[in-house]
Amino acid sequence: MPMLSVRGTAVAFDGRGLLILGATGSGKSGLAIRLMARGAMLVSDDRVELRQAGAQVAMRAPDAIRGRIEARMLGLLSVDVCDDAALQLVVDLDQESQTRMPQPQYITYLGSSVRLISGANVPNIDDVLTLLMNNAGRMSD
Repeated sequence: MPMLSVRGTAVAFDGRGLLILGATGSGKSGLAIRLMARGAMLVSDDRVELRQAGAQVAMRAPDAIRGRIEARMLGLLSVDVCDDAALQLVVDLDQESQTRMPQPQYITYLGSSVRLISGANVPNIDDVLTLLMNNAGRMSD
């Protein structure tokens, strides 16, 4: 079964996974912690393993870092995790949208195309992602 290791952080809302990409220091862990405070569960912090699961991509933590997330200026926190979350959405904290109403973007992992959001400088990104992941505010394609 093909597997891919990605530098990023992942959380899940009821098994629906969100992959957060960005350079070191871009706020991946901080965003994940804010989303966890809104009901998400940690999948993995810093490294995420992706594998094909039928028509979807499943995400999980490497064993060495499972259940830990970095809280900047506080250290590592131990938390419960969601294993095998189905990747539903990707947000890239390094990419900034060039328009107010951007066209849909996608990224492909292991042959599956997933919606990609440019998340740099988006006001209330944690609230927006919570709405999207809870299916209360689906983005139209």
